Amino acid sequence: MKHIFLNLKRFDLPKAYGGVNSLAPLQEWGGQIVRETQAQLQKYDPKQVEFVMYLPEAHLLNAAAARCEGSAVKLGSQSVYREDAAVGGNFGAFTSNRPAGIVKALGCESTIIGHCEERRDKAGVLAEAGVTDPAAVNRLLNREVKAAAARGLQVLYCIGETSEEQPNWQEVLRSQIEIGLDGADRNGAVIAYEPVWAIGPGKTPPDRAYIQMIAQYIKEVSGGMDVVYGGGLKVDNAEMLASIPEVDGGLIALTRFTGEIGFYPDEYLEIIKTYLGF
Repeated sequence: MKHIFLNLKRFDLPKAYGGVNSLAPLQEWGGQIVRETQAQLQKYDPKQVEFVMYLPEAHLLNAAAARCEGSAVKLGSQSVYREDAAVGGNFGAFTSNRPAGIVKALGCESTIIGHCEERRDKAGVLAEAGVTDPAAVNRLLNREVKAAAARGLQVLYCIGETSEEQPNWQEVLRSQIEIGLDGADRNGAVIAYEPVWAIGPGKTPPDRAYIQMIAQYIKEVSGGMDVVYGGGLKVDNAEMLASIPEVDGGLIALTRFTGEIGFYPDEYLEIIKTYLGF
C-alpha cells in the first residue's frame, strides 16, 4: 500500500493577513480543495494507494460536506489532544484543545501526530518549565497516539532529527519510535520521516542513499511499519522517492516554492501522477 498524505498546515491564511491562500474564500477553502481533486483521484486503486488530507479544524466540516459518495479523499486532523471525552467522565472541558472524539465526529479517519512543528512547540513549552529532556516530548506524543487509536483513527506519526541531533540520528529516531509508540496499537499506523535539519529555504535535502538508509533503519526499529518521506514530496523528487523500495509514499505540503508560493490542487495532482507513474 502506498500512502499520499497532504498536510495543509495554515495554508488557508489569506495573503492580506500574511498567508499564501489565493485559492478560495476562507469559508470555502477546505471544500474547494476536495472538489478540485477527488474526481481525478478516483482513477487510482484504493487497495494500492490512499490519499489523506490533514486540514486545520475550521475546514473539516466544509471538506467533509464536499466529498462525493465513494470519494477517494480521506480527511485527517492536525493532531489530537492527549485526553478525550468519555461517557460518565469529561464530556467537554477541553477549551482550546482537540480531543480525538470531536475529530472523529467531524468526519476524520486519520490524524498527524509529532510533526516537527508540533514537537518544537511542545519542547518550547516544556523548556519554559525547565524541562529539557527530549523524552518528555515523546511521552506526551505517546498519549496522543493512544488517544487517537482508541477512537479508531489512523495515525501518521512523524519523527526526525534536527541539525544538532544529526550526529546521533540513530539514537534520536529510536527514542522517538520506542517512546512515542510504546504500548500503542500500530495497526494501520504509518511513520513519516522528516529530515528537520534539511527543511527550509537554502538547505540541501537528503539524497536517495540517505533516505533509503533512514527508511531501512526505521523499518528495523519499528518492526516493519510503513514509512513515508515527510521532508516534502514534490515534483522534483517524486521519481527518486518512488524508486526507493523501503519508502511507502510521501507527505506533501506546499506545491509551489517560487513566484506565487502556495498550495495548488492541480500541482498536487501532478505530484501524485509523477510519483505513481500515471
